[in-house]
Amino acid sequence: MEVAILQLWEPAMPPGWAVVFQQATQVLSVVIGVLIAYQAYRGYRRNDSRPMFYIALGFTLALAVPFCIFLLYGILPGLPVTAVIVTSQLSQVSGLVAILYALWMPT
Repeated sequence: MEVAILQLWEPAMPPGWAVVFQQATQVLSVVIGVLIAYQAYRGYRRNDSRPMFYIALGFTLALAVPFCIFLLYGILPGLPVTAVIVTSQLSQVSGLVAILYALWMPT
């Protein structure tokens, strides 16, 4: 018998409201992340600030790209699950590395 480390509800399926809440907050996170990326890109263009460019790139890679990958997975049935998960996780990690680089970069 396999025991989950953190189990909030029965392993079958979460309640319907939890699924809707999760999807709504994911969409909201992507929208806010894209707005942050847009503002950072505007700051990069206005001030020619390389750290702002990497912050914009990081938010795009960490939030928008994985969301688009999962949307494509829902639309295109032939995509392998492993490729979707690996690509999404690599994008998120790359985005976080870009943000970290921007924070440590000399101006």
